[in-house]
Amino acid sequence: MPPRREKKGGSTMGEVVTREYTINMHKRLHGIGFKYRAPRAVKEIKKFAEKQMGTKDVRIDTRLNKAIWAQGVRGVPFRMRVRLARLRNEDEDSVHKLYTLVTHVLIAKGGFKGLQTENVETATD
Repeated sequence: MPPRREKKGGSTMGEVVTREYTINMHKRLHGIGFKYRAPRAVKEIKKFAEKQMGTKDVRIDTRLNKAIWAQGVRGVPFRMRVRLARLRNEDEDSVHKLYTLVTHVLIAKGGFKGLQTENVETATD
């Protein structure tokens, strides 16, 4: 048998980290009625952020909300580039130690080709 490997220092879910993702909204909103598309887009972004960052507390930036709703309730963009930042919760009496802040990253129309998930270096490091 191969030798046993030592366990690493535990889970990385406690770390403060920032990443950029491209979310395919088109596949997440397929089959959703027109009047429910933008509200469902907000819910789907929250669900995506919760899954990727492992935090129950997800907060959507107002500029991202404006970008979702910019073309009306029916015209949600097919793809969106978002920045997910896992941050420490300043509120002491909160149940969750960390929360995720989701902000919009401006990309030129049709400029999503070749973009991958990237770790973003924060200025506070």
